[in-house]
Amino acid sequence: MAAKNGQLYQLSLGGVLGGIMGIFITRLFSGLTHLDPDTILDQVKHQFRQESPIEGAWIERQTVPFQKFAVKTRVYYGGITRYEDDQLVQYQFIADAKTGSVLDIHRL
Repeated sequence: MAAKNGQLYQLSLGGVLGGIMGIFITRLFSGLTHLDPDTILDQVKHQFRQESPIEGAWIERQTVPFQKFAVKTRVYYGGITRYEDDQLVQYQFIADAKTGSVLDIHRL
């Protein structure tokens, strides 16, 4: 009977350790996932097209660290070009790599 209790204990301990490692690995990799930059660019272009046609757009393929006050995240930089009053106008935006939310946009 003692052998069965020891095996049951080892099996339970193995299950608990496996669960803990699964949680740890999931949290580790979830911090590394980013949205596809093309998806974010398509979202930004869609918003701009609601006002007027766009002439061009770009987004960097690599994320960069970004901090505003106490908030730290990774972002993509990108830009949109469109005509306003018969003049070509450029905008640069900063989008959160995890959520796709535009954190900042300004006219150049």
